[in-house]
Amino acid sequence: MIAIVDYRAGNLTSVLRAVKHLGHDAEITDDPQKIRAAERVIFPGVGAAGESMANLRRLGLDKVLAEEVYRAGKPLLGICIGVQVIFERSEENGATCLGLIPGEVKRFPPSVGKVPQIGWNAVRYAAPHPLFEGVPDGAEFYFVNSYYPAPASPELVFACTKYGISFASVVGCGNLVATQFHLEKSGKVGLKMLDNFCRWDGSAPLTASGRFPC
Repeated sequence: MIAIVDYRAGNLTSVLRAVKHLGHDAEITDDPQKIRAAERVIFPGVGAAGESMANLRRLGLDKVLAEEVYRAGKPLLGICIGVQVIFERSEENGATCLGLIPGEVKRFPPSVGKVPQIGWNAVRYAAPHPLFEGVPDGAEFYFVNSYYPAPASPELVFACTKYGISFASVVGCGNLVATQFHLEKSGKVGLKMLDNFCRWDGSAPLTASGRFPC
């Protein structure tokens, strides 16, 4: 079973429908025992970093997620706000986040133009990852974001996107991988990536090359 973490964020039902459409057993849950028993964990949602972290701590899920990533070695996928709160801190609400990946989340500078970024944009790969199997480099995915991940090391960046600036749009470390874009809203390529995650055993992929290809 795939546990979709319920921390009172939006868009969880869309992710559940997408996973079930792909033929995988999944459940939205805030039960720590069900999350621990799951084969994989998806941490999606839309919302603000401060509120998301408050809900995670209130439900005790901040500790559960850290346990599942570090101790159990379970495959974990973050989507949208789920990629942002895995970092150490966020400029949104000045939030202290989960710290599963070193780095921070920054707001797009005024120079990029319209914020938030809403719509389709290309994702360019920096290194191979099981998530990318069968998905062409440069495929477009659906974004809705005012903030972007800024990992502490380029080796944590597996893909990037350009929106005025180049930013990390897929980050990962070992059995943890996360996308800034919405897989569940990105048509066939999004579903393919989601299916790839649902079949991934969590084994560590190659590290990134340290370059931004876009």
